[in-house]
Order: sequence, then structure tokens, then C-alpha cells
Amino acid sequence: MTYDLVVIGSGPGGYVCAIRAAEMGLSVAVVEKDPTYGGTCLNVGCIPSKALLHTSEMFEKAGHDFASIGIDVGKPKLNLAAMMGHKAGVVESNTSGVAYLFKKNKIEGIRGTGAVAGPGKVRVTAPDGAASEVEATAIVIATGSESTPLPGVTVDEKRVVSSTGALSLPAVPKRLVVVGAGVIGLELGSVWRRLGSEVTVVEFLDRILPGMDGELAKQGQRLLARQGIQFRLSSKVAGVEESGKVLKVAVEPAAGGDVETVEADIVLVAIGRRPYTAGLGLEESGIALDERRRIVVDDHFRTTVEGVYAIGDVIRGPMLAHKAEDEGVAVAEIIAGQAGHVNYGVIPAVVYVHPEIASVGRTEEELKAAGVEYRVGKFPFSANGRARAMLEKDGFVKVLADAATDRVLGVHIMGPYAGELIGEACVLMEFAGAAEDLGRICHAHPTLSEAVKEAALAAWWKPIHI
Repeated sequence: MTYDLVVIGSGPGGYVCAIRAAEMGLSVAVVEKDPTYGGTCLNVGCIPSKALLHTSEMFEKAGHDFASIGIDVGKPKLNLAAMMGHKAGVVESNTSGVAYLFKKNKIEGIRGTGAVAGPGKVRVTAPDGAASEVEATAIVIATGSESTPLPGVTVDEKRVVSSTGALSLPAVPKRLVVVGAGVIGLELGSVWRRLGSEVTVVEFLDRILPGMDGELAKQGQRLLARQGIQFRLSSKVAGVEESGKVLKVAVEPAAGGDVETVEADIVLVAIGRRPYTAGLGLEESGIALDERRRIVVDDHFRTTVEGVYAIGDVIRGPMLAHKAEDEGVAVAEIIAGQAGHVNYGVIPAVVYVHPEIASVGRTEEELKAAGVEYRVGKFPFSANGRARAMLEKDGFVKVLADAATDRVLGVHIMGPYAGELIGEACVLMEFAGAAEDLGRICHAHPTLSEAVKEAALAAWWKPIHI
């Protein structure tokens, strides 16, 4: 068959692109190599990790916080199999939901591994090895990313695991070493720490969460350390000895020096992700890649081959599911003859540790480097009535506003439900709002969102409640 659009990959970018295109009347097919739709995010990433983060947080609250608010339940007992069952149920619900949306929108699902065979042609290799070819007016590559390997360390998904294996451990490890203090390492390290593991995080840089606001990262490290996570910053893992019952992790200073051995039952390699571009026929088709093997695209997501587009983790920009979704909508609209657009200046990022960390826009470090004059407004959750009632006093909201125009340039939150609160900042910034605008908007009381309002007031003039 010939389709108006064939999408390779059914992750958040791919399936959203397909649905949006179908909504506009295009005939659409999606090529997916895995048994279920949804890509890494729905199957072995965002969704299952959030299920475990939620349940592990409830487990910890039951063991530590309930008694202080008058709920006596005794010491909670972990049923890891049931917890994993809940995770599996959430994953199945989401992946089957995508299948339903494909059926609803008359999108053809094609099982197999897709590759570009030239302009307008996609080669599909079925699970049994049979090859076929699909023709399309437009092709969108949305194959996502995969875990970056650590040189000299073999991931077997049993004792040395990637994020995929860390989501399905059969038992709580006594000692867990996490290589990498980025989002994935901190989130999964938090899950197993809450369930009883002794967690050590080894990070090559001298800070956690590279790229996020420095003050936010510093405070986040302090709170995670208070919860029991140990940090070895400015350090690297030189190797993992697997011959014995206990793994022996060789850790040395990033700048070089004496090697120290750290024992572990499980090692999680979480040093980042890389674009999944292998086996897609890119070089053969003449599709250009950059030095990081990301597909080169222009401002309209067009590759160097006519009619072939790319979105999501395989191109430049943050590797975030919602960024890929927005690009999926934009490229579908462009293919349909409309004017798709993504505002890369307003893409939020969330770290689902406790308390949550969320950020949108520019950091203080970025503003200083660019020579932008700005004002800072901060408000602590310890001064927020709702946060006090919830026993969630840690963290703060920080608003960065242009010193001359008062336009909000960045918002950074650490605190309860930060991932939800950041949405208010995104709306404000999308419409080029000022700190005064946000500070003058009536917020319901008592709510956590009042902390955002107070921080905006502090950036504009003065807060009320501190």
C-alpha cells in the first residue's frame, strides 16, 4: 500500500504524530518492532518508573509519616510481587490505550523493524525475518533512544542493569550502586532506597542533575543525602568485577588517582541515553547525522532526504517524551500543509524524586553567562500553609524575571507536586507574562500554588507571607 505518512516508531513522538496526522485526514501507518506500542516511555521508562516511584513513596510514608499524623498501621510489609504487578497493570493499560487510539483513528499498525529504503520507501523486516516494502508520501523517523553503555562494563540486566532491568528486579538489593546522577539514576535510586537498599550514586561531574538550576541541584542533593543516598561526586567507575557473589565496583577520582572498591549486589548504569539510529538505513539513504549520531534536521524537521522527517530523541534537544510529542504534532501539521511549531524555550523538565524537582526556561547560570540582568524571587514551602498541613515543608519556588521588562525567564521548583505546579509557569511564559502578572492573579487558598504566586511577587516587588 501507499500511505500519506509512515511513522517508524510508536513512542510518544511517533504515536502522537500518527494520531494528529490521521485527525487531519491523512492515511497513516506506524511501523513498530516491539510487541506493544508506546516505545521506551510507556513500556520500560516514564510510565513504569512513575508507578514504582509512587508505590515506593507510599510505602515509605506508611512506615515513617503516618504515625505522626494519627494513623497507626504498624510497620508496613513490602509485597514486591504485588508492587510489580501494579506496575505491569499500569503499563498494559497505557500501551493498550495507544492500540485503541490507533484503531479509533484508522491507523495501520505494521509489526517489524523499519528502515528508510530511499525517498518514499520504508523497508519492514517482520519478526520472522520476512521483508516487505511500504510506500509513503512522507516518512517520519521517531525511533527514540537507548541507554548509553559504560565502556568496559557489560550490562546483563541481572546484576549489572540498565534502567530497563532496574524496573524489574526480583528482590530488593542490599547494596545498589548507581552510575550517574542524572534524572534516571536519581529516580530509580530513590525507588530502591525507599524499599530498603543502601544506595551509592557515583557521578563523574562535581554536581547532580547537570543542566538544571545549580541552586536546585544543590538543595536536591542535600535532601536526597538526608534520606540516605550516598554520593560520590567527581568520581568515575573504572570497572565492575563480577566473578564473586558480590560485585566489586572500581571507583576512582574523575581527575585520576587511587582506585577504591565499592561492593554492590546490583549496579545500575544510568549515564544517559543515546539516539536509536542504528539499522535505520540512514547512511545508505543519504540522511545526515551529527557528531553525536543524531539525525540532522532543519527548522521544519526535514532531513537531508526529500520527504523524510525526524523527531524526538533522534534529533537535537532534550530527550523528553513531551518534547517529542510536541514535535510529533508539529511535523504532522507541516506534512498536512499547516504551520507546525515548537517553542523550545518553554519545555519543562521534571525529576520525580521526593520532593519533586521541576524546571522551565533559563537557569541563573545561563542568564549570567548570557549577560542578562535579572531579578530573583524565592518562596519556601515551609511558609506555605497547605505544605505544612501535608508535612511537605522542604523545598522552594524560584522565579527569574528580566530586570528591565519583568518578563519571566525561568521558574524552578523543588517541593510537593512540583511537576504539576510547573504547568502554571509554562502557560505564563508561553504568553510572555511578567512576574507581576502572576503575582496579581488570585490563587485559591490554601494551595501549594500560592508558593508560586509568592515567588512571583518576590521577583516583581515583595512577597506577602515572608
